[in-house]
Amino acid sequence: MAKILIVDDDAALRISFAKILQGEGHNVQSAASGEAGIEIYTSFNPDLVIQDVRLPGMDGLETFSRMKELDPSVQSIIMTAYGTTETAITATSMGAFDYLLKPFEIPEMLELIGKALEASRFSRKKVRLDADSEDLDVDAIIGGSRAMQNLYKSIGRVAPTDALVLVRGESGTGKELVARAVFQHSMRSDKPFVVINCVAIPETLLESELFGYERGAFTGANTRKIGRIEQADGGTVFLDEIGDMPLSIQAKILRLLQEKSIERIGGRETIPIDVRIIAATNRNLEQAINDGLFREDLYYRLKVVTLPLPPLRERLTDLPQLTEYFLRRLSTVPGMSNPGISRSGLLALQEHSWPGNVRELANCIQKALIFNRGAPISAEDIQSAIKGDRSCNTEAADSHENHGVEIIRRTLSSGDENAYANLMDRFSSMVITEALSMCDGNRSKASRLLGMSRPTLLSRMERLGLRVSAKVSSDNSSEKN
Repeated sequence: MAKILIVDDDAALRISFAKILQGEGHNVQSAASGEAGIEIYTSFNPDLVIQDVRLPGMDGLETFSRMKELDPSVQSIIMTAYGTTETAITATSMGAFDYLLKPFEIPEMLELIGKALEASRFSRKKVRLDADSEDLDVDAIIGGSRAMQNLYKSIGRVAPTDALVLVRGESGTGKELVARAVFQHSMRSDKPFVVINCVAIPETLLESELFGYERGAFTGANTRKIGRIEQADGGTVFLDEIGDMPLSIQAKILRLLQEKSIERIGGRETIPIDVRIIAATNRNLEQAINDGLFREDLYYRLKVVTLPLPPLRERLTDLPQLTEYFLRRLSTVPGMSNPGISRSGLLALQEHSWPGNVRELANCIQKALIFNRGAPISAEDIQSAIKGDRSCNTEAADSHENHGVEIIRRTLSSGDENAYANLMDRFSSMVITEALSMCDGNRSKASRLLGMSRPTLLSRMERLGLRVSAKVSSDNSSEKN
């Protein structure tokens, strides 16, 4: 759910607009003037502002300028009537995400808002380079392996410079997070950050999206459009999946890098541009050059600093840390809890090749949490999540007894040589987890409930890989007082 602020003096529009966006699940506030909008902005801290150009008192451009002073990363969509499109273009050149012409179509509006919110998330949500913090409202690049430690050092060294950065790695390795980390630690972090996915935008639209166009440049070009690169002047442009960029546009990117200037489509004016480029690709660029699909001169221009991301299968020592991070993060989702993962579950994770890398791991953990009924994640849970064959058997779900029988039958039928030991571990984990839950995480009370000493309980929890939350830890510290 995103926070959206609407600033427009048309009460009917504000009300209808708010209903539509609230129906999409967003938290919406509105104001009838620029002054009121700024007052709400300071306390609401919205992810996106949608505002009219013509406002009573302080006009839309001044309102936008004041909000940019408060937060340079704010994303704003300008609404305008046909007669004031030049003013909207001015706002776009000042850093507004885009503009909507009144009257507008609802699907068009929702699509634009979705893009703006994605840009807001990309530039505003912090990326940290560790997993120790309890703040799960930020993204993190996780791993203590040598390859990841080298990556952290490289980010720290290149971020404060203006050097071009090429992030390389397979799909799902976290290239977007690395790009965001470089931007957020750079000297341009308070300037615009523009994201262009070279695959998501059709080839016929990509050039105009990047460079903009002049009125009359082609059929349908009724006004001037400021391109995304021009919008980012002074800031950073992230070209995601640059390996799939058409050759014709590669030539224009090369000119930008060499001459620090662009031309809008249909224009003759050379526009000086000061931007830093961060690019990412999962393609083998060297092979693409041999195949005539990527320009060699652009390749060497981009290859000032290369940040390689290792695939997950080459850093399996990071699996426990990654797994714990996803368990903690997913446990903040309503209806989810963090039951921990058993040793057999971790072993199953280490035996998988992870073609989808960290993204596949996150999806696997999520599936296992959904269907494992609160017990520590086992090898069977992991294998089912990876295969995608887990189904919700409603008959077996009628009681915990039936569920237990189902687990026993599946494990005995799996050919597991350590079936008995693994089943005992799993059911021990379920019993201990349930006891801790009944005692609100108090381990001394849980040990008495289970009829064992506290040290024995702690020893078994450690052996089974069970963890407790920060809240539980504080509860237990009070036991000693």
